[in-house]
Amino acid sequence: MSDTKQEQPTQDEMPFAVVQGEAVTVLPKDLYIPPEALEVFLEAFEGPLDLLLYLIRRQNLNVLDIPIAEITRQYVEYMEMMKALNLELAADYLVMAAMLAEIKSRMLLPRSQEVEQEEGDPRAELVRRLQEYERFKQAAEDIDGLPRMNRDVFQASAKTPDLKLVKPEPEVDMRELLRAFKEVLVRAEMFTSHQISMETLTVRERMSELLMSLNADTFTEFSALFRAEEGRAGVVVSFLAILELIKESLLEIIQTEPYEPIHVKLRVSVEA
Repeated sequence: MSDTKQEQPTQDEMPFAVVQGEAVTVLPKDLYIPPEALEVFLEAFEGPLDLLLYLIRRQNLNVLDIPIAEITRQYVEYMEMMKALNLELAADYLVMAAMLAEIKSRMLLPRSQEVEQEEGDPRAELVRRLQEYERFKQAAEDIDGLPRMNRDVFQASAKTPDLKLVKPEPEVDMRELLRAFKEVLVRAEMFTSHQISMETLTVRERMSELLMSLNADTFTEFSALFRAEEGRAGVVVSFLAILELIKESLLEIIQTEPYEPIHVKLRVSVEA
């Protein structure tokens, strides 16, 4: 027999991490993780009633018939767990714990039938608060499930401006006619002469002359209808003739802008 012993196969040490492709089998000596570094975040509650309702619904208990002793025990356990996790306890949680302890003690102590009928169920006020809180919580969840469009967010909209502008033509007022006539009189004064000549001028004749000189296709400036060399009398006769033609709806007067020159033309029906 040979004195050499057959070597037994051995398993290599398994690495607990791989850093940049290299296996790490030994913990670094300078690595320290404090116990409070790792925390477990449990389900958050909005208050003591929310916690109490959670404990009841988790066990499918009837709100109208709460096993107060068991619920109080679970509530106190949850508070102790919160203290162990260094979570800050609000005063409302402590008040609720005291209320549960009081209800528990009142239910455990023997009471006479008269006192029991007079005071009623010690859990009644707690049940009423739980039912009211549950209704409001369900209403808040229903509202939160509604579409947020047109409730919290509104779609902006704007009307495109109307780029097609219709500019109405201003109406010719009598004051505009008188102002234009005054300007013609001022220019006519510059051609006054001391020579006296008998010249017969009639409004009807001037009306005929104006109808022959005007047409319905082109506009003629109002001041061009007067002859300054005829003097004041000729200007007055021409103005009266224009007023008569306007009165008989034979002329059309147009003014593009206020205080702008006035233009005259024949109406289409007259020329036809």
